[in-house]
Order: sequence, then C-alpha cells, then structure tokens
Amino acid sequence: MRPRWHAFLDHVRERGDYDTPEEAERAARVVLALLGAHLVGDVRAELAARLPETFAVVLLNPLQAAEPLSPERFVRATAAWIEGATERTAAWDVSAVLSVVADVTGEELTGRMLLQLPPGYDLLFGRPHLSR
Repeated sequence: MRPRWHAFLDHVRERGDYDTPEEAERAARVVLALLGAHLVGDVRAELAARLPETFAVVLLNPLQAAEPLSPERFVRATAAWIEGATERTAAWDVSAVLSVVADVTGEELTGRMLLQLPPGYDLLFGRPHLSR
C-alpha cells in the first residue's frame, strides 16, 4: 500500500527537522530523482510502488547517471541541485529522505536497493546493519 503524500512528507520533514513542508518536498524530489538514476529493474519498480505517486513519478523519470555515484558524490550531486545547500546540509537531506524510504520499504527491499548501489549507502539509509 502506498503511503499518502502528506504522511510521507511529514516523516521526511520530521526526520530532517525542516521548518516547512516545501523544504522537505524539495529534498525528497532531488534525492529520489538521483536515487532513481541508480536503481534499475524490479527494485526501482517495487520502490516506486511503495512511494506516494508524486514521488514515484520522480523516481521513475530520473536524470540518467553516466556511472554509479559513490555516497560522497551522491551527496555532492544533491548539494548541486539544492539552491544554497552545502555538502553538510545535503548529507542531512539525503539521510532524512533515504531513512524514510528505508522505513517505508522495509529491510528486504532496502537490502536489494543497497546491492545495486556502491558500498557505503547503508549509512545514508540509516541501515549500517544491512551493509554487505
């Protein structure tokens, strides 16, 4: 069952300690667009099915990644897409969104996502126990 848009966004807002829903939405859109560029096949489709429809569309229509980004480069890319962000604030944004994604998807799907990503993403998802 898909979480409702407001419920998902409220979790991101709470996790990221954002002042406004707009800040949480901006972070979610950027992080999910970048994540969508790194996931393929059934894993990306299953994740999209568990996200609110608005965010599923963002995930399924990503920018194309020329190569997998390391966690550090993923954070830098996030900072580049969020106006006024620094690497430190972008790391906060990434962790806020990805930890909510992990909560929504559960351990099994999160583990399969991590298998498609370079090492180190487990920390961004807040799931170091799922590391390879």
